[in-house]
Amino acid sequence: MIINELIPILEQLERIEKKVDGNKTNRYLDIQKAADFTSLSISTLRRAVARGSLKCSRTLGKLLFRESDIERWLNG
Repeated sequence: MIINELIPILEQLERIEKKVDGNKTNRYLDIQKAADFTSLSISTLRRAVARGSLKCSRTLGKLLFRESDIERWLNG
């Protein structure tokens, strides 16, 4: 009887976990965090932005990178 009561809870936890994992790649990183994430220097990231090979947002005068864009750039 207890197992039947736990099944809906487990299904709900799985849905929540998928949502949490899915949002991970859409977060924004500033240039320092992007450098830490990639193990590359800040100047290397700036050169990639200048060449146009790495997308970024310049909101509030800062370079902001989506984690998914960085992963695509590294793999591409």
